[in-house]
Amino acid sequence: MNPKIIIILVILSGVTLSCQQKNTTALPKNHKIVVYQIFTRLFGNTNTTNKPWGTIQENGVGKFNDITNKALQEIKALGVTHIWYTGVPHHALVGNYKAYGIPNDDPDVVKGRAGSPYAIKDYYNVDPDLATDPQKRLDEFRALVERTHMNGMKVIIDIVPNHVARYYYSLHKPEGRADFGITDDETVEYSRDNNFYYIPGKAFEVPDFPKGYQPLGGENHPLADGKFRENPAKWTGNGIRSSKPSFQDWYETVKINFGVKPDGTKDFDLLPAEYAHKSCREHYTFWENKVVPDTWKRFRGIVRFWLKQGVDGFRFDMAEMVPVEFWSYLNSIIKNENPDAFLLAEIYNPSKYRDYINLGKMDYLYDKVDLYDTLKHIMQGKGSTDHLPELFAREADIEHHMLHFLENHDEQRIASKEFAGDATKGKPAMVLSATIGSSPVMIYFGQEVGEPAAETGGFGSPSRTSIFDYVGVPHHQRWMNNGKFNGGQLSSGEKKLRNFYKKLMNFTVSSPALTGSYIEIHTENRRETTGYNDRIFSFVRWNENEKLLIVCNFNDVERCQFDLMVPEKVIRTWELPDGTYKLTDQLNGGKKKLAILKGRGKVTLNLRPLESVILKIDRNK
Repeated sequence: MNPKIIIILVILSGVTLSCQQKNTTALPKNHKIVVYQIFTRLFGNTNTTNKPWGTIQENGVGKFNDITNKALQEIKALGVTHIWYTGVPHHALVGNYKAYGIPNDDPDVVKGRAGSPYAIKDYYNVDPDLATDPQKRLDEFRALVERTHMNGMKVIIDIVPNHVARYYYSLHKPEGRADFGITDDETVEYSRDNNFYYIPGKAFEVPDFPKGYQPLGGENHPLADGKFRENPAKWTGNGIRSSKPSFQDWYETVKINFGVKPDGTKDFDLLPAEYAHKSCREHYTFWENKVVPDTWKRFRGIVRFWLKQGVDGFRFDMAEMVPVEFWSYLNSIIKNENPDAFLLAEIYNPSKYRDYINLGKMDYLYDKVDLYDTLKHIMQGKGSTDHLPELFAREADIEHHMLHFLENHDEQRIASKEFAGDATKGKPAMVLSATIGSSPVMIYFGQEVGEPAAETGGFGSPSRTSIFDYVGVPHHQRWMNNGKFNGGQLSSGEKKLRNFYKKLMNFTVSSPALTGSYIEIHTENRRETTGYNDRIFSFVRWNENEKLLIVCNFNDVERCQFDLMVPEKVIRTWELPDGTYKLTDQLNGGKKKLAILKGRGKVTLNLRPLESVILKIDRNK
């Protein structure tokens, strides 16, 4: 990359949205979105036993009702606009709810005891573990949605279109709806209107488990016999076409057929290329009279059901494993019913990003492969901030759609020894993630108090908070303080960390500059500024009402002293005459000065290890 090139990204909030959206929040009209991901099963659990493979009675479980008004008020006070409740739809689990008409699941095809939230068993109800009264579990979820709305936040849940649990059985499907696969022709591998792919003539076989692994940790269970009845076998969720998948496969799930033939060709109408530039309404009209695969219509019914429960949006699991035409169909239906719906896709292939935004009508995509992976290497001391300018330039046209995060249920906790070993090493990366673009930013519950995910739940190993078993989350539990949600048991360091997140997130949703324009000033400072190294990154954000200088220091041992240079291009764009201007640090409260001489600016900085500054310019000299 030519170091003399200054990359300018002008962000016009709302113009880059994939669909026109109304704004109904109490926040400023053009505001950033902050998503708080709650793993619902774990959030309210006060039990601290953490026995490996522990039962729900031994290790406890969080309920919808544990997420009280007080809890929601504290989350809102963190600066949150949207809550993603993970693990809501009824998924396969090893528990006995036969008294409620729910058939038991087989431990041989369930990961962990509590089960994967991404092995959905019934799309028309919620996980019975999450309810105080399982008979009224959907009512309890609706009450949580209402509480969340009353506290000024919106609700997101998961839809998992690529696969379902090995044993899918919907107990409460609406009248006229049938279970997946109920009308399939099981004698053929593929038919357009089959919901699954089949392996005719072969029965499913449970995978060979690795040495030392046994379902439920070896506990005796009538169904844990190394067998599961499925004949003919179906393709496994990650596309494996063997009747006996491996332990590393998504063996607990089956792949759903969206009208894509086994050779990869598509058995439905394709979108003309010009639809990348058309509105959701035009996409909706395109599909209105088209014949589409049966699976498409089933998911249309599913999202409509959840919208009626008051849900405000969806996080779509492994969206890139489903054809983009389906997303055009489904998302245009969702937006037709709720123009403000929040649509987030889990996608890891950058070559497909623009297709899923423009053709698939996604609002937001995971910025995992580019930003998250780069920041992780920097936090671990393995990467350089010199890689960031090119990364942001590459995504300049879609930056508004790239959701930023440092933790989620799939990724290692920052504080885990396998990641950074210290939650404070995430602070500069969090400042950068929250302020670099106009896109949403997300935090995972417990991140704000430094949760290290050191517990061993059963299935899988530490460093990621278990999504498969019943566990308590110790640092989060100290903040929860037996349901008081006041941080009463936090250490002083944990309180300081949470206060940092609180100050940063609240600034993020209130700053008009963060929906404005951007220029990186890192490249020129690397070339010209003594003491400025590749563990620092700097950039500016502005609009007509606010101008910010932002510097993130990833150095974790020594102070960094240097005179930050503000290039002529920035000073000219901001129309600042020569002179001295006051700067106020929006994170730390200190004061600095910007000296401009002959059209170039200079700010003297002395940054502590891992300290970042967000310097707001006072136009009055």
